[in-house]
Amino acid sequence: MAYLSVAVPVPLRQLFTYTHSTPLEAGVRVQVPFGPRKLVGVVIDVIDEDSHEIENVKKLKSVEAVIDEYPIVDAVLLKMAQWLWQYYHHAPGEVLHAMLPVLLRKGEKAQLVPEERVRLTPVGEQSQSNTLSRAPKQKAFFEALQTSSLSAQQSRKLYGAPAVKAVIDKSLAEIVEVVPELIPKGWLSTMKVAQKPTPDTEQSVAIAALNRQQGNFAISLLEGVTGSGKTEVYLQAIEPLLAAGKQILILVPEIGLTPQTVSRFEKRFNIDVGVLHSQLSDKARLRVWQRARAGELGIIIGTRSAIFTPLKTPGMIIVDEEHDESFKQQDGLRYHARDLAAMRAKQHSIPLLLGSATPALESLNNALSGRYAHLHLTRRAGGAQHTQLHVLDAREQPLHYGISQALLTIMRQHINAGNQVLVFVNRRGYAPALLCHHCGETVMCKRCDRPYTVHKSQNRLQCHHCAGTRVMPRQCEACHSSTLVTAGTGTEQVEDGLMSLFPDAKQVRIDSDTVRGKDKLHSTLDAINRQEYQLLVGTQILSKGHHFPHVTLVAVLDCDGALFSADFRAPEKLAQLVTQLAGRAGRAAKPGEMWLQTHNPHHPLLQDLVNNGYGHFARHALTERKAARLPPYISQFVVRCESIDSAQAFSFLQGCRGVFTSYSNELEMNGPFPSLIEKRQGRFRFMLICSHQKRAPLHEALRQSLPFLQSLNQASKVRWSVDIDPTDFS
Repeated sequence: MAYLSVAVPVPLRQLFTYTHSTPLEAGVRVQVPFGPRKLVGVVIDVIDEDSHEIENVKKLKSVEAVIDEYPIVDAVLLKMAQWLWQYYHHAPGEVLHAMLPVLLRKGEKAQLVPEERVRLTPVGEQSQSNTLSRAPKQKAFFEALQTSSLSAQQSRKLYGAPAVKAVIDKSLAEIVEVVPELIPKGWLSTMKVAQKPTPDTEQSVAIAALNRQQGNFAISLLEGVTGSGKTEVYLQAIEPLLAAGKQILILVPEIGLTPQTVSRFEKRFNIDVGVLHSQLSDKARLRVWQRARAGELGIIIGTRSAIFTPLKTPGMIIVDEEHDESFKQQDGLRYHARDLAAMRAKQHSIPLLLGSATPALESLNNALSGRYAHLHLTRRAGGAQHTQLHVLDAREQPLHYGISQALLTIMRQHINAGNQVLVFVNRRGYAPALLCHHCGETVMCKRCDRPYTVHKSQNRLQCHHCAGTRVMPRQCEACHSSTLVTAGTGTEQVEDGLMSLFPDAKQVRIDSDTVRGKDKLHSTLDAINRQEYQLLVGTQILSKGHHFPHVTLVAVLDCDGALFSADFRAPEKLAQLVTQLAGRAGRAAKPGEMWLQTHNPHHPLLQDLVNNGYGHFARHALTERKAARLPPYISQFVVRCESIDSAQAFSFLQGCRGVFTSYSNELEMNGPFPSLIEKRQGRFRFMLICSHQKRAPLHEALRQSLPFLQSLNQASKVRWSVDIDPTDFS
């Protein structure tokens, strides 16, 4: 009889012991009984029969089924999982659950399943394509089959389902089920490096430094201004690794950046690139996971969760736009993919490259203190000039749809010159509020106590915090007046206004309302680069990593809100956003400029950014953080709590504070106090922030205190969670 330690996907911070007739390897999935349910767990270890860990042997349940013949979670990923649940104080079963593709969580086989492929029949092999000359799509499909068989799904996508069916009906082709063969280092057979630009001096230094790190663990921060050619450094640094049969894992912050990044890497190396993001089907994600694990894919590009992808021959991990907040998971297992990448690179003894024009203060501090190698790119590629930043004083100026007259004049000059203008509005919808012009009553979402956002095109109001919607009211609910007016400006309103102000300029709006659907964003970005549009109106979707060679002006309509936020990270986030937006202009031969429209033109943050740039701002911000005893000079965790009863949530966190105080008087605690968004989806939200100068005592205090927190009277009556190294206090 063997005793197995199993991670079961339940929200309990412990492993569970089961019995089995024979020992099983760590990393194998098993089906186990858990109360009335049957769950898929992962074997973590075999427990020695004489171990003190085994209690109540007679009550132990046995494994019902062994799903895998061989471990599907390798030793490195198992060690990473263990670090994850210890560092983030999370349930081990939920950690392993998050690391696996959805189909594997459900118990599907990890081996490849047969897929439908189309091949020529004996009749087809003897036929000529000119017999299909009157059907161009059928002819093209038939000629493709003469080279090799094709996936049925890919065939229908490329040539259309009717053409595929017609060729099959004519007995020229047939569909067969084939188990795909996975070939380790399969990309080497097709890899062919395309013509590449000659790197400048700074790029050459960065590439040489990265080449020296091959085969060893090292972390490098590539701090390069927008448009300086960071991607070219990535491409040339990984070339020798790919040629040596090593795999590269690249993390990008947004799905929107994936297509253009994938396209660039595929064109350079002429190889298949594995793609992982939330819009893929479960089958497609599993297929990439299988190919990466077998070592068939040389490059895997994905968003946050791609960090869990198994690699057979890892060579390097790259985190592009490493400062981006989307690398931090904000619910469930609240991990940071950048930190996890560092942990994984250390396990594999491979280099990690962090790239950004606006590095996070944590990363910059590590680079300045010598813990990371610090690589610089200070010049834009191809001799492009740096974007000129200006502050536009909007005080006492008439505003047209949120745009001052002076800014309209500047926009008109750029449009008349045949260039593109990007207008940034950090709020989708028509207006952020609807109110009564007679009594001043604002239409509020009762579940969140926040104003509804007006979506005029849909004739609806929507809450952007809980996604609740309602029909646009015709009269005020308080005084029954019919004089309802909007307050504030959103992307819809700016789009409508620019249509009347610039009737001859074609425009496009890009926000999460307009780019829904597969490939919609990618096709819109392609149209922008073909100069089909002169005016681009958008939210933060447009700020990250996109290359717009014809944009010469970026106009930011309102940056005042972030200047006075209660979040100590708000200045950093605003500085990153402004710098990234500025990088969308003047990326080619045409010089670019950026105008920040504000009612606070003399604010020190804006003046520092405009006159000295992000690098100076970030180093000054680090000095301020150190004086204020804030991250990265201290460590933090937040206990969050929410309940339909605000007193209950507050009381629970007071109890938590008492537990921490009794354990250690060295912890610095702030709270309990309301979150920046106090009410969401009908629940009141509070937080308790705990800090310590050193990470180890902070985590030890939390580890010792967790059992007592779970035993508090209110613990089962409220929703609560622990967030290690928090980045968001909303």
